[in-house]
Amino acid sequence: MDDELTTGGETPPADPADPASAGTPEPPKRRRGRPPGSTARTTRVVTMTLTVSGSADGDWQAELKQGSTWVARGLPVTASAVSAAAAALHADLAGPVDELIEGARAAKAARVAELEAELEQARKDLAELEQ
Repeated sequence: MDDELTTGGETPPADPADPASAGTPEPPKRRRGRPPGSTARTTRVVTMTLTVSGSADGDWQAELKQGSTWVARGLPVTASAVSAAAAALHADLAGPVDELIEGARAAKAARVAELEAELEQARKDLAELEQ
């Protein structure tokens, strides 16, 4: 049996599962980054976060953050500016924002009507006291 393994000075056939014996060189390992001499540009990404928040009373404020640094905080913003900005950004943003602003406007109108009624009652009471 030993004669079969070493006959005629031939080497045994290469094992296809063994990459070292396959006779093909290994592909070079990839390096990180751009290849030398590349003309590809890198794009600098600037991240800014604009937060616009509002209350049910219709008071709005804006905050701007760049990375981890606050650029502006608690800036008062009008409801019309928020509505215009939402409409300029995307129609899907404008709908919910306008609904919220309309709800706040209706609440303010109801409060004005309530205060006008209270003022009218106070004027009547004052007129009765003056007689």
